[in-house]
Amino acid sequence: MTPAPRERTLESISLALGAAAFVVVALTAMIAFRFQPAPIAGPGSVGQFAAVSSALVAIVAFVGGRLVARRGRYGALDIVDLAALAFAHAVIALLSWTLVSVIFEQAFIGAEVFPIAAIVLSGAVAAVTAYVAFFSATHMDLDLLAIILATFLVEGIVASMLTATDPLWWQQHLSSLGVTGDVSSLAFNLTLIVAGIIVTTLARAATAGIPTTHPQGIARVRLSLILVGVFLAFVGVFPVDDWFWIHTAFASGMAVVYAVLVIRLPVWIPGMARTFIYLGWVFLAVVVALGVFYAIGYYTLTAVELVAGTLVFTWIILFIRSAAALQQDLGQEGVDAARTAASRAG
Repeated sequence: MTPAPRERTLESISLALGAAAFVVVALTAMIAFRFQPAPIAGPGSVGQFAAVSSALVAIVAFVGGRLVARRGRYGALDIVDLAALAFAHAVIALLSWTLVSVIFEQAFIGAEVFPIAAIVLSGAVAAVTAYVAFFSATHMDLDLLAIILATFLVEGIVASMLTATDPLWWQQHLSSLGVTGDVSSLAFNLTLIVAGIIVTTLARAATAGIPTTHPQGIARVRLSLILVGVFLAFVGVFPVDDWFWIHTAFASGMAVVYAVLVIRLPVWIPGMARTFIYLGWVFLAVVVALGVFYAIGYYTLTAVELVAGTLVFTWIILFIRSAAALQQDLGQEGVDAARTAASRAG
């Protein structure tokens, strides 16, 4: 197998890719705007063009980066992970640059972007996006993967909320965002599906190499996390209006699996930090309390879903960090023991 490129080589490639993205998108902007002024945000604006272009650039740059960083054969799961992460980067780029353009539009009310500035800005946005997406692809680790999951999930759900045709959707439940049949429902359901795939990716990667005395501990933790991801994806696959019982079963199943994982984690991985174990119990108690508040009519179902979902994914991200810390500590203990033995032998 060909060795992985060195850091300076990766930096040179990322800069070249950014320059290429600038040229291609700038030339496309010349054709799109025809050297005419354009609004900052909204239909036909510089912000819209730059956001859509950056989403396409993000896909190309991320896929290219993964192919450069990982030279070898890709299995079916690897291809699914690659597609999900590329899509997540595209959505993050699309929504982030759209948000930036809307903010600037509010700061410069009524202003238009001059033709040359529109071309340069579009190219610059594409160049930055290509650089960041390529860097992300070539430096992908568990911490970065967790950040991508959180960013993608938050931006996808918020985008669905902001584009919902029913302004009072929150009076029903969070899943009502996925039943309108418009852009909002598409954004909501795709966000859940792709986020679920990313969770399964995290489950397989985060549990690799965790030391435990339980013979089946790691397998059961990995299976639980994979089930959370699969159930989350199926919540998006089966909208609540057409598949009420199936949708509800997967949503409820995700909560049940999370509860089992939190309760059994000290047995499956005894070395996990006590603080993290206690925090998981606190999160679980809060989720149960929210369910009681909803049952007595004190909380809306939307509030319960938002808070519970936030706690579950916060726990998953913290689990990744705690598992990594456990591996590092035990690895350092092995190094220290070897040094001590060597010093005694000397």
